[in-house]
Amino acid sequence: MRLPIVHHPDYDAKTVADDHRFPMRKYALVAELLREAGHDFILPGYASADELQLAHDEAYVTAILTQTLDAKAARKVGFEITPAIARRSSASVAGTILAARHALEQGAAVNLAGGSHHAGPEGGAGFCVFNDVGVAGKLLLDDRTVQRVAVIDCDVHQGDGTALIFRYDPRVFTASLHCEQNWPRDKPPSDLDIGLSKGTGDAAYLSALEELVEAALGTSPGIVFYNAGVDPHEEDRLGLLSLSDDGLKARDAHVARACRSAGVPVCGVLGGGYARDARAVARRHTFLVEAFGTPD
Repeated sequence: MRLPIVHHPDYDAKTVADDHRFPMRKYALVAELLREAGHDFILPGYASADELQLAHDEAYVTAILTQTLDAKAARKVGFEITPAIARRSSASVAGTILAARHALEQGAAVNLAGGSHHAGPEGGAGFCVFNDVGVAGKLLLDDRTVQRVAVIDCDVHQGDGTALIFRYDPRVFTASLHCEQNWPRDKPPSDLDIGLSKGTGDAAYLSALEELVEAALGTSPGIVFYNAGVDPHEEDRLGLLSLSDDGLKARDAHVARACRSAGVPVCGVLGGGYARDARAVARRHTFLVEAFGTPD
């Protein structure tokens, strides 16, 4: 059975310049690389305002969708809130919702965007507009599709927005493996935070990962959301850790194998990646797809 992969052309908001710190081009590039490898994609729609408000303040959602967010809040997000950014952000959330539903049916699925874990209840931050995992998790729980959710967040930055969205929800176990000295400065606690020292390499990282994954799966979730950010890579401009390509591949393979062994569906999302070479970032994002499945 082919791995369900969700992608929308609007994931690449072309109003963001190539010299921006956030390599927006990677979304088109990763789709190009996977298409060349024989994969095809499922097209999502756009998340509704009601869906977005499951995780975010109504006024903030309205301000994004109408492009009326004030300048200070937009600076915190890191983008000018254009119609293209609003469409991209809404499509990304819809993509994670769709990928999660396919994962529940087939065991695993990937959204070629998402992982916007710095967006919290009151607004966005750190290039994250809407928290796709926050919305998708709330939706699946509220409609009783699942009883419990686990978030395995391996982006190099701590998942502060996700921790805030789920902080009072006993149905959700949030776990973050990140660089302790990295942004955000204030790290609201996840259910499990493992903060690694700058320069941590493959062996120590993978050892910590085993602990994190075991704890998350030990909560008997109905689905895992896996943020597979590639910014722990040694070449990443914003990462501060020192994983190799092989380390990232081993990380993704471990999460896929552990979830499969436990019989827990897993929805993968891309997360961050900020190396100067956008094509190299996109290639590293394909490791997630390689770990979860291959084309027929």
